[in-house]
Amino acid sequence: MSRHRGRTTHRKTGARLTATTAAIAVSLALAAYPSAAASPAMHTETTGAPNAAVTTATGVLRLNQQGYLAGEAKQGRLMVTRPLTASHSPTTYTVTTDAGRRLFTHTLSLRSLGAWSQHYRAVYAVDLTAVRRPGRYRVTTAGGVSTSAGFEVSDAGTIYGALLTDGVAFDQTQRDGRNVIPGALSRKPSHLNDASATLYEWPTMETDSDLITDADLTPVGGPLNVEGGWFDAGDYLKFTHSTAYADVVLYSSARLLGGRAPKSLVSEARHGETWLEKMWDPTTGILYLQVGIGSGNQAGTFTGDHDHWRLPEVDDHNSAAADRYVSHRPVFAANQPGELISPNLVGRVSAAFALAAQADANGHPARARHELAMATSLYAKAAVNHPPSPLVTALPHAFYPEDTWRDDMQLGAAEIALALQRLHQPSGRYVRDSAGFAKGFIAEHSTDTLNLYDTAALADVALSQAMAHSPGRHLAVGRADLVADLRHQLERGVAHSRVDPFGAPAATDDFDVNSHAFGLIATAGFYDGLTGTNRFASFASTVRTWLLGGDPWGVTAMVGVGDRFPQCMQHQVANLNGHSDGTPPVDVGAVVNGPNGAENFDGGLGGFQQGMVHCTSNADHLTQYDSATSRYVDDVRSWQTDEPALDMTGAAILAAAAQLHLRPTATVR
Repeated sequence: MSRHRGRTTHRKTGARLTATTAAIAVSLALAAYPSAAASPAMHTETTGAPNAAVTTATGVLRLNQQGYLAGEAKQGRLMVTRPLTASHSPTTYTVTTDAGRRLFTHTLSLRSLGAWSQHYRAVYAVDLTAVRRPGRYRVTTAGGVSTSAGFEVSDAGTIYGALLTDGVAFDQTQRDGRNVIPGALSRKPSHLNDASATLYEWPTMETDSDLITDADLTPVGGPLNVEGGWFDAGDYLKFTHSTAYADVVLYSSARLLGGRAPKSLVSEARHGETWLEKMWDPTTGILYLQVGIGSGNQAGTFTGDHDHWRLPEVDDHNSAAADRYVSHRPVFAANQPGELISPNLVGRVSAAFALAAQADANGHPARARHELAMATSLYAKAAVNHPPSPLVTALPHAFYPEDTWRDDMQLGAAEIALALQRLHQPSGRYVRDSAGFAKGFIAEHSTDTLNLYDTAALADVALSQAMAHSPGRHLAVGRADLVADLRHQLERGVAHSRVDPFGAPAATDDFDVNSHAFGLIATAGFYDGLTGTNRFASFASTVRTWLLGGDPWGVTAMVGVGDRFPQCMQHQVANLNGHSDGTPPVDVGAVVNGPNGAENFDGGLGGFQQGMVHCTSNADHLTQYDSATSRYVDDVRSWQTDEPALDMTGAAILAAAAQLHLRPTATVR
């Protein structure tokens, strides 16, 4: 299913900080022609003649910039401008320690993994698996023509621990309200007016746009206290839909780690749940959906969040009449009083409440019972017999075009069952419900994998755990069905990875590839944990390398990780309070969308918005690594590739936790 997370054509663009790979341009001359190796220039090839010059192949080496685990399969990629053939002397690569001691020299296999683009016509695997001792190393191509940036071999606690704690740091940067954490980007309290907000009717918007066609918004209630929570992405909107997913991910990660969970992870999960409680009113039966509007209206009589580029703390003091919905942000409800609620929302929000109840069951049982009551009261309001079409996610729906809900309800029911079990209460009804939703979802034959729109992997794990504590029941699915569902998701990623020259597990010409990739690493951890195998360990390693520098552009997915990461994110706080050259301070832990379809750039990037710090990676010449169908653009205007979000970063946190769960002795650093 195509996923479009962009906020439509009226989406405001912002600076993003990208991480690039440690890939160094390599001049690959064939050993028979050392003179060719001395120059990266292209030479005319004349075959069959003595002393004939040959065309020099130039290329780049892509490695995992964060580092490899000592015992895992370690793959790099050599991307070259022309295929290497057997008619020339072999190309070799030598691995040395950081001090220069040679470990081995291997001959590069001439079996190309495929062409990447018209310019880079062949990609070759560089196997580094034999390097097992922790430390820093270098790879040198034939004859010492060029040396890669060093790669590192380290332990799971260091590698996955950094992904987890850095990801949590991004969530901290995203905090809104009074309880912000200043951090490296000097955050200040923001949107305090949200503590007394007005409820409005849903506005009318242009088709496939967030531009409002009404003359004004229509108030219907309030005041409401919706202060706090997290900004969803590079803008300052707050959504129940994405916040619930992010909170489920944080609590699930903490549960996977148990006593090893960092305090910051648990604290951030609590922060998200506290705000979600403000968005659900069990007395009126209303679930509040969203705080803020993207764009203003056609007439230009009022503006929205995306019409301004500023730090969030200035909004409370904006007294301009046209900016009234920026300083006093509107709230919208997911349902009318007494109406049932879109089940995708019900499932994920009730799951977040239930996970909080599980976390509090031992130390704070009274609070846990309250959180469980919040979960069950909301769960009872799900419109499972007549779900709305489209499902309710955000205004407009195009912001988050989810179209599945049984996975969310399976997740909500399973987590409620687990909370009941932790509180020593009967859970059978919710286990049965969850199994029924699982059967229905599996029957839909979804082709998606774990991400914001598909929570089935999380739901399968939770239901499997709930079933283990509620044995002897005849259910719609069994544990084997859940394990098979996880396996099928992983097999889709494996199949894609095998045909992609760099091992990408999902399409690089569509939205959310980074989120899907981290989600597959998490799912691999879930599967191997449930089955007691390491069936997908090598796949998880390949995907992690692709995410962290082993992609064609040599840019990592997470800010602060690797030698070259996103530096020009579409993120207002990072753009205005951070550095755009990769030096601190940066928005550590932010995960961006990643490469996207070339057609999404047909209209260009447009101009810089007023207030933006101009930031573009033109000097890095990343365009030379684009293919005909896929581009990665590190530019403050490029929301298509360079905007971070809660769910994308959450996927990295969950991936790290799931892999650390498989390594119970690893110290989370």
